[in-house]
Amino acid sequence: MIEEGDRIAIGLSGGKDSLCLMRILRERQSRVPVHYELIGIHVDPGFDGGFSEALKAYCEKQEYPFYLDRSDHGVRGHSPQNRENPCFLCARLRRKRLFELMNALGCNKLALGHTKDDVITTLLLNMFYAGEISTMLPVQTFFDGKFTLIRPLVYVDETLIRRFAKEASFPIFQNPCPTAGFSKRSEIKSFLDQMSQKNRKIKGNLFHALHRVRPEYLFT
Repeated sequence: MIEEGDRIAIGLSGGKDSLCLMRILRERQSRVPVHYELIGIHVDPGFDGGFSEALKAYCEKQEYPFYLDRSDHGVRGHSPQNRENPCFLCARLRRKRLFELMNALGCNKLALGHTKDDVITTLLLNMFYAGEISTMLPVQTFFDGKFTLIRPLVYVDETLIRRFAKEASFPIFQNPCPTAGFSKRSEIKSFLDQMSQKNRKIKGNLFHALHRVRPEYLFT
């Protein structure tokens, strides 16, 4: 995922996953023979009561390279003309802006803090609401290889991230998004948590299923 000379933009949402990713990749810099640069990028969605300044202060205290970009993506996503699926538009605009910032800041890779749980959730989300079998990939290239998106935490359980965040005393930022906790993704996560209480192997089985596809038993 990470190679000599990479300049990596880390998408910092302010959540525990992205903060964990920044901490790990920063500490790893001094221990591995591969030289790479990091810069955290936060795209403020433009909601009132945001935490971008607090996140900026935290990164400065930790001496993390940090770039803050202010936008109106969240507001546009929740406009009266787009009430049906605000998360889709907001995420699309944010991803587009991240690529623009990567180009401006001279980065060739974008690292996102998606975990194993996110991979599973996306699989079910796409099956339930998009009618397709697909999910996030650990590595994806864009624009004929100009940019590479990497997800270093895709094999890590969210429970481990939660424990690490607590031990590291990560700050907790309140998400000002009006859809936070009520999105389709949140519904799927809640469903998975309920199922996992009945059978703790549920999430692991779903993840392993992505590596054990049997095309002869699919309608292809």
